[in-house]
Amino acid sequence: MKVSTISLHQQEQCDRDLCACIGYFDGLHRGHQALLDKTIELAEQYGCESALITFSPDPWITTGKAQKVRHLTTMTQRIALAEKRGIERVIILDFTTEMAALPPEEFTEMLLRRCRLKALVCGFDFHYGARGKGNADSLRQEAAGRFEVAVIEAVSDEQGKISSSRISRCIEEGAVEDARRLLGYPYEIEGTVIHGRHKGSQWGFPTANLDYSDEMILPLRGVYIGRAESGPQRWMAMINIGHNPTCNPVRQLSVEAHLLDCSQDLYGCPLRLFFYRRIRPEQRFDSLEELLEQLQRDRQAVRDYFQEHDDE
Repeated sequence: MKVSTISLHQQEQCDRDLCACIGYFDGLHRGHQALLDKTIELAEQYGCESALITFSPDPWITTGKAQKVRHLTTMTQRIALAEKRGIERVIILDFTTEMAALPPEEFTEMLLRRCRLKALVCGFDFHYGARGKGNADSLRQEAAGRFEVAVIEAVSDEQGKISSSRISRCIEEGAVEDARRLLGYPYEIEGTVIHGRHKGSQWGFPTANLDYSDEMILPLRGVYIGRAESGPQRWMAMINIGHNPTCNPVRQLSVEAHLLDCSQDLYGCPLRLFFYRRIRPEQRFDSLEELLEQLQRDRQAVRDYFQEHDDE
């Protein structure tokens, strides 16, 4: 995978002809995947490299529409997902206020000076240029005779358009199974394992506490069935999102996972947590004994799930 950054004032041009898709692509969900698939198809047709063009920071931040935005994926995750899908190059636009202020036709010219475009793929609702004045129709006009433009219509299910905002709502409501269906893969959070208060170890339920990015959208507080991965290693996981109200309360929302059949010391290691199903909401129990009994049931629910879904 080749990754490069384009700034407004640099003069270098890509060294290969490209068929590219363009967008922010948060989550690289099933709707986005239609753009990637068309890009790869066109790259094969033109005999050139496939690419994904995206923006950093988030255009909502650059244009002042939001001061902070939580995302389904980090840039690192989006790059990995694009590579897994078959994209050969990722181009990150250094999306400054100056770049955001370019009129649509100047934005297109800027891309052409830096990318040897044979084709550009966008969604039907793609907007670009100052105040989002450019759209798919204007892009076709500006591209005429120079490169092909392919516009992908909305990808929908029985409940409507598949979108990043819809998936975000699913996750915030704890509906991680619905989010998985719309994404095309399980929602994940990645981070580094840090020391907690070690209460779980004392109770027979050691947990890996995750130092996660505050950029990420967190699932609704509660207990989840999932997987944990660190490097090539993989475990069944009982994941808790919450404040541990019974015996180990914490002010900041914690993300911690009890990894089944794991005796490894993971402190300081990167860890990825994948969310498959919500078991229950966060609860406050009247005693430690009640809590431990519930944790036993939760752990068994994780084992039962993977016995039924042994291909996951």
